[in-house]
Amino acid sequence: MAEAKQLVTDLFKSNGIIIPEHRMKLFDHFLQEEQNLAILHQLRKNQEQLMANWKTEDRIAEIVQQPIRIPNATVGKPYAAPFDFEKYGWNDLVAFRIEGLEALGLTYSAENNQITGVPTQSGDLKFSVFFKVEGQPEEAPFHQKEILLIINPDPKGLWKNLASDRNDPYWKEDEVTLFAPLGDRHLLVSSKRGRSHATVGSFREDDFAFKELPNGWNVVVVSDGAGSAKLSRKGSALACAGVVSYFLDPASVESMAEFDSLVQQHASQTGEDTQKNLNRFVYNTLGKAAFQVHKQLESFAKAQEVPLKELSSTLIFTLFKKYDVGYALLSFGVGDCPIAVLNKDVTEVTLLNWIDVGEFGGGTRFITMPEIFQNEKFSTRFGFKLLDDFSYLIMMSDGIYDPKFVVEASLPDIAKWQEFLADLQGQNEDKTTVELSTKNPDIEAQLSKWMDFWSPGNHDDRTLAIVF
Repeated sequence: MAEAKQLVTDLFKSNGIIIPEHRMKLFDHFLQEEQNLAILHQLRKNQEQLMANWKTEDRIAEIVQQPIRIPNATVGKPYAAPFDFEKYGWNDLVAFRIEGLEALGLTYSAENNQITGVPTQSGDLKFSVFFKVEGQPEEAPFHQKEILLIINPDPKGLWKNLASDRNDPYWKEDEVTLFAPLGDRHLLVSSKRGRSHATVGSFREDDFAFKELPNGWNVVVVSDGAGSAKLSRKGSALACAGVVSYFLDPASVESMAEFDSLVQQHASQTGEDTQKNLNRFVYNTLGKAAFQVHKQLESFAKAQEVPLKELSSTLIFTLFKKYDVGYALLSFGVGDCPIAVLNKDVTEVTLLNWIDVGEFGGGTRFITMPEIFQNEKFSTRFGFKLLDDFSYLIMMSDGIYDPKFVVEASLPDIAKWQEFLADLQGQNEDKTTVELSTKNPDIEAQLSKWMDFWSPGNHDDRTLAIVF
């Protein structure tokens, strides 16, 4: 009764009615009257209902304003993120539904409390949870809570693929992929314009060339035009063509015959100073080829009245020939493009050149630089190997080397080359497979597709040549 008395006292007081002490007996009697007791009972019920209503409204507002953060998604990538009502403290929800996920390519599973799917659009997007909480009447409307989901764009989709200018005097195809017999082996080679060039419609700077020579030798050439040089696309093309032209010259074809006897002496360990004579032959022959390429570039620059450095290009080339005693491989390299040969069972790797790398990437050298021919290290740019057999001869530009090997120290590691071959065989994010088989009719298309692999920060031209 005391509680009821206080309730009415407070009610009267709020309306300016103060019960004086000499009216307290009358007030007590007033509270005991039947009709007033009924009103008092209803008043208490209304008070309880009012508080319950407020708690419900407060809880609804709490849920609507509660910050919910779920992991960001990326367009085109499978997505799975927890969306757990119990974790959010929503155990008092008596009904709910989620709308808006399907339009994003996603669905919600109440069974495992997850949002899954493959997002189809990017942006700061929202979906809605419609809900009712305990205490609401059954016929009450659902309340809406919007939840932000950030879906990042597919990085690949940010790059444009604009055609290069076919009217440019030094234009060349944005991509070339070829598969062809070469000596007793086959060559698979692809050169593709990098995303950084394609997105602005500029040119492929890399180039390659190969040729089966009339004396049993075969030559493969790769050149990477410097991105900072305005005419490097022409420089790389001239460099590759120049090497092939040199070794096709009748005088060069004839001079290479001397190597046959030197190989036999080397294999049988007969003759004095055989190794020295071999090294001298490689140095003289390949050195003349490299120097002739340099002079051709110099002549072109003069004729076009442009600085020679505008044709700046790296250059690597390998000649190979099969003898009874095995394969002879001769190599030359300037720049940051590696040449490697893997033994028959892919358990050993032999590097046929060292690459020009420097601190902060400033060490790259180009065939256009006259100083490389006077440098004391010039003789070390040549290589000779006589191998019983090999599985793969691999040459690449830094557009392949940088993302796949990252650092120079990885190149002598056979495990890295085994990983590289596994990558080609489909062990990559996109599951893109290149079947290195002479009977594969799709081998060119497969390599072309593989060359589009995604590597953050690596968007340069890519050239890869594989002799197998």
